Amino acid sequence: MSDPSDGQPAGSPNSPASSGRESGTGPETARGTDLLLVSYICYLVAILFGITAILGVVIAYLQRGEVAGTWRESHFTWLIRTFWIGLLYGVVSMALAPIGIGFLLALATLVWYIVRIVKGWMRYSKEQSIDNVESWFLG
Repeated sequence: MSDPSDGQPAGSPNSPASSGRESGTGPETARGTDLLLVSYICYLVAILFGITAILGVVIAYLQRGEVAGTWRESHFTWLIRTFWIGLLYGVVSMALAPIGIGFLLALATLVWYIVRIVKGWMRYSKEQSIDNVESWFLG
């Protein structure tokens, strides 16, 4: 059977369906990108169920070395730093809660966390590295 869009028989080595390049299912995608996406999803779900951020940071630590030297490495580093810095900001917010300012800091931390995840996800979708991965704020 032939696919009229590319002039190649379906299933032939040169057809888009079998190459994995156009569909995003090649070996490079299956390893680094999918786990990077899983990490971002874990971080987003953590807004409602905080425990999933731990899974996301574990994946980031385990995968960062596998993608060293690629744009994905900056994303895993970004996620790791988001976890630890966010945890620090959260602890400081809780410590200051008795005097009232902690609630404002907790809200600011939540906004900071969401912006970092959205910013990272947008760069991920364009396959671009994070520019200022060492940033404590919004990069």
